[in-house]
Amino acid sequence: MKAAVVILNWNGKDLLEKFLPSVVKFSNQANIYLADNASTDSSVSFVTEFFPSVKVIQNKVNGGYAKGYNDALKNLSEKIFVLLNSDVEVTEDWLQPVISEFEKDVSVVAAQPKILDYKNKGYFEYAGAAGGFIDEYGYPYCRGRIFNTLEKDEGQYNDISEIFWASGACLFVKAGAFWQAGGFDEDYFAHQEEIDLCWRLQSKGGKILYVGNSKVYHVGGATLAVLNPQKTFYNFRNSLLNLLKNANGTQAFTSILMRMLLDGIAAFQFLVQGKPQHFLAVIKAHFSFYGFIPKFLQKRRIHASELKYFSVKSIVFQYFIKNKKVFNEL
Repeated sequence: MKAAVVILNWNGKDLLEKFLPSVVKFSNQANIYLADNASTDSSVSFVTEFFPSVKVIQNKVNGGYAKGYNDALKNLSEKIFVLLNSDVEVTEDWLQPVISEFEKDVSVVAAQPKILDYKNKGYFEYAGAAGGFIDEYGYPYCRGRIFNTLEKDEGQYNDISEIFWASGACLFVKAGAFWQAGGFDEDYFAHQEEIDLCWRLQSKGGKILYVGNSKVYHVGGATLAVLNPQKTFYNFRNSLLNLLKNANGTQAFTSILMRMLLDGIAAFQFLVQGKPQHFLAVIKAHFSFYGFIPKFLQKRRIHASELKYFSVKSIVFQYFIKNKKVFNEL
């Protein structure tokens, strides 16, 4: 299967200078594209001059991750899209182990490699680690990462395993399945749209895989730092949107109510910790969610499914009350 490695860029010349060389060097079996979200720096001219093999797709506006990729992927003919953050260093033979899994099993529609921390290469990276899951209340967690606890990579996840969501930092997805599911939901703008996509892909019978014999190194927070209130806003709001749009039956509404209560506790924790901007970000996230309810109820009629989306009822309870800090303790 021919793959398209597509790197979304917005004013990221410094990141491209640092990380694009590894992608070009180790991706001979793929076509490489730079999808530019209307940058105002010199990143496009830099790529054109120094990496002429990389094809540039020029988006008209900065539509964030979701719209940026939807616009960029429309005219590509490759069978597999590899959506790669611009702050990722890839390794030799990173593509083939994952592509092989698509070729072995036609029900595999999306996948991710092992994602390690570029700044601390012996440890898993926050955004994806060894494959993602969510609990009943929409909180995401990973094999290798629960909340801010990152595991050391000691080979414990050197496997191929079915997961609930694959990280948008390095997301392999079948082109046909991507478009059949409707692509990314552009109302998310950024953060957790890959969880929504993977949820929809599975509701149509597809499998999501983690492939541990492929690895990449991700900086993380290069676009929005971990402590950026805007990131807090998107993560809290989009978790609620995920539940409203996709969760099955009345469970969606009971889960949302409990999640909102937990969000309130988290907001006041931010206040106690001296982070008023994050407190406000949670409040704004909820008001933004309320504004989306009518629109997402319409989407729910199309996308809600009977898919069992969680195996852990509350990762908050497991982590903070039962003190289970690593995935294999759950």
